[in-house]
Amino acid sequence: MKFQDKVVLVTGSGSGIGRAVARGFAREGAQVVVSGRGLDALEQTVKLIEAEGGRATALVVDVTDSASVAGLVEQITTRYGRLDIAINNAGVLAAGQIADLAEADFARVVDTNLTGVFLSMKHEIPAMLSSGGGVIINFSSQIGAHKRIPGFGAYAASKAGVTALTRTAALEYIGQGIRINTVSPGSHDTTMSLRPGETEADRAARMSGQVPIGRVGSLDEITGTVLWLASEDAGFAVGSDVVVDGGSTA
Repeated sequence: MKFQDKVVLVTGSGSGIGRAVARGFAREGAQVVVSGRGLDALEQTVKLIEAEGGRATALVVDVTDSASVAGLVEQITTRYGRLDIAINNAGVLAAGQIADLAEADFARVVDTNLTGVFLSMKHEIPAMLSSGGGVIINFSSQIGAHKRIPGFGAYAASKAGVTALTRTAALEYIGQGIRINTVSPGSHDTTMSLRPGETEADRAARMSGQVPIGRVGSLDEITGTVLWLASEDAGFAVGSDVVVDGGSTA
């Protein structure tokens, strides 16, 4: 129970990696706040956590809106007295080559993936400072600072920005007791890794030839990485960008 009674916020936790990470923290004793835009999906995450004996609360937030994020953090600190760990995972994807990509799609990706991380940290950091420190982990991607794929320019730009922003914040606040790092996943067992019309078997066949390890990552594997990075076992990791991609960018 490495996170017994810690207050943990996970954004984008209505599905996929965010949901898995939230469940992982709850299994280790944390009081988890699951957050995102869709209340129904968040409540399903809460039900899964409670069925495993964990504790969770669902709070709606739009990470592109500063007032919404500020309200979320205020609700957490009012209810629980502090915020110990924040996992900023909310993200979106839009595909299209640069000349063909709609300006609105580019703005949506950057607003959610990059500005959303900035706004999250902007409001999380003061809450952590008021209680003596904390841990922040921002989700980037193998696509960005580590790898580029034609048709994913907006996504790559937003995620490379997350990596740079995280490292800067890490230097700014480690002296005040807030440890900030990035996780950059490759393809994992989520719907986002499936191409349109592709089955899981199709994906497995494709990944066998694309990824050195020969498969997608499991949700348990990425969850384990996040839990380690948030724990005292990783206490000397500051401003790191932990790539978890089966060797794709090695």
